[in-house]
Amino acid sequence: MKPQVVFALGRPGAGKGTQCSSITEHCNYTHLSAGDLLRKERTRADSEFSQKIDECFKRGEFVPGEITITLLRQAMEETMKNDKNKFRFLIDGFPPDVENLRCWTQVMDGEADVRFILLFDCSDEVSISRCLERGKSSGRDDDNKERVEKRIQTYLQSTRPVIARYHKEGKVRAIDASRSVTEVFDDVKSVFDREG
Repeated sequence: MKPQVVFALGRPGAGKGTQCSSITEHCNYTHLSAGDLLRKERTRADSEFSQKIDECFKRGEFVPGEITITLLRQAMEETMKNDKNKFRFLIDGFPPDVENLRCWTQVMDGEADVRFILLFDCSDEVSISRCLERGKSSGRDDDNKERVEKRIQTYLQSTRPVIARYHKEGKVRAIDASRSVTEVFDDVKSVFDREG
């Protein structure tokens, strides 16, 4: 069985992680966070990628697609090997730019089916406010005003073109993410009920 993939994208603080956790509980999807996989790999002493990931993080650049896709592919294969019924994946924060999308297409075309993009849409103000609030307890060093504003600019310049490409294919399911967690999840559930 080929992996069935849904990409979850949106501004920083749009609630992707929170909603993805709920989706995995209710919709039989396995949540893979590209950022979490990279952060975990960055700390592995024996990783061939940790230094490159660290350099990219420090410069505020995207990690090369080959690395991220290798980690995503390993995670999907491991999940499917452990349970053949787990072939639906919700990949959060990927692809972050057109280069990563190109790399995904090159490596994964025919290997996995991208069903649609779940777009969590909110304003810059909501994004900043949520990230600063999260930063009080998250321990993430990128949840401060300056870094969040930079991440929003990166999202607008780099990720929006990816969304535009999928939009042309009719594969974007946009959700107003500025509302409460419950209201947003009601819309998310409707999308997954429709899409199966």
